Amino acid sequence: MKSKTREALLAYLFLVPSFVILGMFVFWPVGFSFVLSFFRWDFKNMKNPAFAGLENYGEIFRFQSPLTHEFASSLLTSIVLFFVCFSIVFSMYAVFKKKKMGFVSIAISVSLMVLLQNRTFFTLLLCSLVATMTYLILKTYRSIKVFLGKIFSLSLVAFIFLIIFDKRSYTVLDLFLEARDRNLFIKAVYNTAYYVLLSVPITIALALVIALLLNSNIKFRAFFRTAYFIPFVTSAVAISLVWRWIFDDAYGLLNYMLSFLNVERIAWLKDERWTIPTIAIVSIWKTVGYDAIILLAGLQNIDKSYYEAAEVDGATAWQKFLHITWPLLTPTTFFLLIVSLIGSFKVFTEVYVLYSGLPGPYNNSGMTMVYYVFDRFYVQQRMGIACAAAYILFGIILIFTAVQFLVGKKTVEYAS
Repeated sequence: MKSKTREALLAYLFLVPSFVILGMFVFWPVGFSFVLSFFRWDFKNMKNPAFAGLENYGEIFRFQSPLTHEFASSLLTSIVLFFVCFSIVFSMYAVFKKKKMGFVSIAISVSLMVLLQNRTFFTLLLCSLVATMTYLILKTYRSIKVFLGKIFSLSLVAFIFLIIFDKRSYTVLDLFLEARDRNLFIKAVYNTAYYVLLSVPITIALALVIALLLNSNIKFRAFFRTAYFIPFVTSAVAISLVWRWIFDDAYGLLNYMLSFLNVERIAWLKDERWTIPTIAIVSIWKTVGYDAIILLAGLQNIDKSYYEAAEVDGATAWQKFLHITWPLLTPTTFFLLIVSLIGSFKVFTEVYVLYSGLPGPYNNSGMTMVYYVFDRFYVQQRMGIACAAAYILFGIILIFTAVQFLVGKKTVEYAS
């Protein structure tokens, strides 16, 4: 017992220098900034910050003018629309499976759509319809996992398309878009989410294609691996400066190449519609090589015996990819998804360099969450608000990472 205690004490003594360095440069700044997020710490109160409670967080979400709709009504409308999609998808599934529940679900779907046209009564009947539908589903299907996996996913996809293209109903999405135009931080959240949705899936998809090509028997594999990885280790500032010339609407290389396809010149750096796509293009080009190398390592860790057995069974190349490569590559893809998501939420350098220190050409079209923190801290000298915004960003990343881990437990397949 004494020997184990002595070994543990000795191990902690070896870790003391690391703890001291991490405490000075990581733990202490993180904790101190969290405390300062509750203080009024600006240029006037530089030496003596005044305690303000949640004032900084309230200031971040303060609107320039009141919203036209309330959050409760928008949320209720969104719930009804989702339940309409849910009922329709469930009806189609039940009819296809020749279940008696299909006709009941169709009746409920029609009732909900009628209620949507006459909003006076739908609030009174919504709870009873939800309770009835839930009871019938639980009574019909014992396997809730199968139900959630198929019906809920299809309903969510249908709901997303509905709220995007339905202009009559005022949903949470419409409320968010209205709030985006009246609050700078919400616009930063919108721009960051747009950038993440645009860059992360495309980067991983392109990296997977490149990794599959590099894993095949092609010539000059070492050269291509190096060429794809070089942008990742190159300075982001240097890359962004080169891309500023490429995106130039008058003399840029990209518009020159598009001219051969009879495409009119695009004002990449002057049109706010192209601000986030422009930033995403630079980021994709920079990080696709790193993702490809990681995926290549994952591909090379897959045992060749799986493919040999599949070839004996007469499997095609697509079947081998779908049933062998992709399932066994999910741990690597899961790792890249988490790292890419965290890195994308912290985008800043590309915006700052491409637009010469401005958040986009105009109308704050390139305002991201990290740029918002930078603007409040260094430009406006409102450090308390900057600390609060940084911790809101931390909370958003933490939520997305937790959701990824929960989903990853069920979808990621680890093979020894």
